[in-house]
Amino acid sequence: MPAKTDPRESLGYQVADLHRLFGRVFDRRVAHLELTRVQWRALKHLGHAEGVTQVELADRLDMEPIALGRVIDRLQKAGFVERRADPADRRVWRLYLLPQSAQVMGPVETVAHALRKEAMAGISTEELANTLSVLDRVRENLTRLDREDRGEPSPKS
Repeated sequence: MPAKTDPRESLGYQVADLHRLFGRVFDRRVAHLELTRVQWRALKHLGHAEGVTQVELADRLDMEPIALGRVIDRLQKAGFVERRADPADRRVWRLYLLPQSAQVMGPVETVAHALRKEAMAGISTEELANTLSVLDRVRENLTRLDREDRGEPSPKS
């Protein structure tokens, strides 16, 4: 009889697999909008933090600034975002949504909402709340470890 595996050993794999599967289904469902997942994530983040710099957005998306620059180039060409020079530093570009972005943001948000609902089928509110609570603690632990590994001080509690 095989030894029982500690569930902590599979958490990372499960999270990565969920991310992959969510992404695969999401990409298929929004393909008609001709918007990639990374483009959608960039638009979504900009919707919550217009005026961020490309470097700040790259950090939020866990991307290299040069790679995000190419994404922003495509979004700008499509008429969804614009770059504005920072008044205090002309080397810095700040990012803003253009009205045309609403044409894709609504339909993509509808797809995302439906996918989340379908993915949570058969899961009670209590089960989901417990799962999210555990994942929040894991994220807090990993954030602390990341700061420590980079030699940054921990925020004061």
